[in-house]
Amino acid sequence: MSVLFLWFTLSKFRAAVGAGKRILILIGIVAFFVTGWFLGWNTGMYNYMQTYNVFNNLNLVEIDELPLTRNERIQPYNNIVTMAYESIGETQEVSPPQLVRVDSVNQWTMAVQPAKEYSWQRMSDNTEEIFTVASTSPFPRFAGENRIPVTFAIGESLAFSRNTYNAVVQRFNFFQLFTLEPSEVFYMKDDTGKWVQVVSLIKWKGFFFPYPSYGGVMIIEPGEHDTTDYLERITIGKGTYVAPDQTQQYPFLTKQNTLAENVSRLQAQSLQFLGGFTDPLPWNMETAVKIPDLKDDENQQPFVTDFDFADMPYDAYNGLHHWFGLEPIGEERTSLAFSVLVPADGTDKLYYYNHGAKKEGLAGVSAMPLKVIESRKEYDWSVNKPVEFRPFIKKIAGRKRMFVISTVAAKRDNSKKFDGAATPDLALIDTEYRDVIWVDAKHPSTWEETILKQMGETWQTSENLSDEVLNSSKKDIDLNQENPLFEADSVLRKNEVNDSLRAAAQRILDSLN
Repeated sequence: MSVLFLWFTLSKFRAAVGAGKRILILIGIVAFFVTGWFLGWNTGMYNYMQTYNVFNNLNLVEIDELPLTRNERIQPYNNIVTMAYESIGETQEVSPPQLVRVDSVNQWTMAVQPAKEYSWQRMSDNTEEIFTVASTSPFPRFAGENRIPVTFAIGESLAFSRNTYNAVVQRFNFFQLFTLEPSEVFYMKDDTGKWVQVVSLIKWKGFFFPYPSYGGVMIIEPGEHDTTDYLERITIGKGTYVAPDQTQQYPFLTKQNTLAENVSRLQAQSLQFLGGFTDPLPWNMETAVKIPDLKDDENQQPFVTDFDFADMPYDAYNGLHHWFGLEPIGEERTSLAFSVLVPADGTDKLYYYNHGAKKEGLAGVSAMPLKVIESRKEYDWSVNKPVEFRPFIKKIAGRKRMFVISTVAAKRDNSKKFDGAATPDLALIDTEYRDVIWVDAKHPSTWEETILKQMGETWQTSENLSDEVLNSSKKDIDLNQENPLFEADSVLRKNEVNDSLRAAAQRILDSLN
């Protein structure tokens, strides 16, 4: 439109006879572009229309109750990053950790790759190792079987044609160059048990005010850097393209985390249009919402969470989703307006629960840091920060109750990032009663018992619960502890047993040799 306008006005300018008319045309050209900049960029109209396009193309599903959570992760994102850097050498770095499903267990995976500061290594070396640590472990171990030897000639930090972004773009056909864009990189096992690089793709849709959507993935196989690999890279790139509608043909990509977070953020933000096109404007805002980004937190929403939709009447899978806790626009309004669950494998659906319409009066994420700080006044909160308030939903005392779980992360005075905590402190905050329950990170199976001990009498008095309801909940918790249904605990125990058996077998083989 700008080019057509410029072509039209310049043709008029050349045809004009008088100097006054030419000056008016030049003023008109300047006014057009200044107005376009002011309305399109300065006032945010472009983002407004882009988000509205996203909303109009969403497959919205409103749910009447929240699903339960499972496999709660203990350590926050930045602690994982810090502990990974404590385990590598000077010329190495780790790729951004991603929470994915590996062998039915949720794991943080990241590649150990040449550091960006060392140009020669970026050109000559491969990515030769992957870290994979259980997200449910309070003490992630970056050693032994958690260090996977695997070689990739393509990497996020590698240079030129060996760079993941360049290799994937080179693989696009002519039309994909105008619509697809590489995004985040995930490391996971494929259906044969082989480690692969999975690059999430963003597909841009729409002509006016185009918006990003899930565009499938590009799968990059492991392999050495050789002549054949070199010729393929510089001519047609690397990777196998899997379109969104073909994902179901690859079981390892289903119920997985492959969706780019900036896509899910825009989808969640678009719920501000539930009240109509004009509702987010300053004179309306009845249902306008925002994604609360906490200034002291380095990892913002969404938080990848494992949800259990069992026994719920929705066509949703049990597994990883991107969770958002949306709040009203105003800074002083910190209530939880919506819970948004976006399937992390790119499934074309968005589930949302309207807390505001149900008048539940739950506190939002923005209100949580102060409540945690207030509950432990003896802490030095200048160097300790409660971070990543992610959902914790369990059925206790007769109904589903929503908490948010936060990890207290340490931070040095002069440090730009949080430092990894060896023994993390965990706090659960009841979003309805605003009380803070401190739990033992090493024993997730005791969390519900701790909650019931602290909140049971309060719930009974406030909600007129019978003794039978509380006693029944206590029996259920005792049963869970005797026969652990907590998948996190059972997985940890299973891994510990397997590790012990492997170590014992290796010792026997060594003695025979």
